[in-house]
Amino acid sequence: MSLRQFEYALAVAEEGSVTAAAELLHVAQPSVSQQIRALERELGVELFARTPTGLVPTVVGRAFLREAEAAVSAARRARATARAGADELVGELTVAVQMGFGTRQLPGALGALRRRFPRLEVTVFEEPSSAEMERLGRRGTLDLALMAVCERSPADAHHLGDEEFVVVLGAGHRLLATDRVELRDLDGEPWVRFDRDSALDGVLLDVLLENGLTPATVARVSQTATAVRWAAHGLGVTLVPASAVPHGHEHLARPVSPPVSHPVIAVVRHAAGPAETALLELLRQETWSEPFFAPPPGLIPAIGTLGIHPGR
Repeated sequence: MSLRQFEYALAVAEEGSVTAAAELLHVAQPSVSQQIRALERELGVELFARTPTGLVPTVVGRAFLREAEAAVSAARRARATARAGADELVGELTVAVQMGFGTRQLPGALGALRRRFPRLEVTVFEEPSSAEMERLGRRGTLDLALMAVCERSPADAHHLGDEEFVVVLGAGHRLLATDRVELRDLDGEPWVRFDRDSALDGVLLDVLLENGLTPATVARVSQTATAVRWAAHGLGVTLVPASAVPHGHEHLARPVSPPVSHPVIAVVRHAAGPAETALLELLRQETWSEPFFAPPPGLIPAIGTLGIHPGR
């Protein structure tokens, strides 16, 4: 038996099919099938029942998969701590970010981490869904997650700060004349929202309902930068973390009243290694909870200089 076989079996159990597991692992489908058959032959048991709806772990398979997951997690920790010392850290680090949070802070922390440990391989991806983040964390796929909400124990969750939310308005919008937008003044505005199961859309919807506003949704997007750019073109207004406003669009963002903020939490895996610990400390050193200030009217650039063309 090999760790690769364990990883293949865990992926098949997670996805419910060899094809989906192969896509997840970025390998050829025949390779996954062959490794699963070889594993079952060596063990002398059937790990998966072939059903019309896909592959389902058998009773023996479920027991095996629990041990396989523990073995894979242990191997990943061993790789991450291999040759760890004062001047060197070699291994892999997988980081997930809930869409829009830590946009300004994470790149700086990761840059410092790579300079300190140049041989450390870091993979970062965005995941908008809170449920999916929780699932990946339980599976042991993530070493560190940067997220807005967390149901983990206090030992795993670390409050880094709070993200202030700002409303982004279209060029020429009447409310750009104010330093802070009253939420009640957004009544009747069309909204650019996010995927239904995303943390950002949950924050937006809660804010609107708490202030007696019913959103008229004109679009749903998957990325904060897209929401900002669409709002800038006048499609509708949107609400995003201040740090997620792309450079060049700050003049279209305004803080809101009542103020809206949300805690940002770093969740590290159980028995965190030196790489996760180092990244967590670097994230703590970043500036969080920084108030957002809109530029004075005299400093607002001309629309054409930013490539924003209303009406197009």
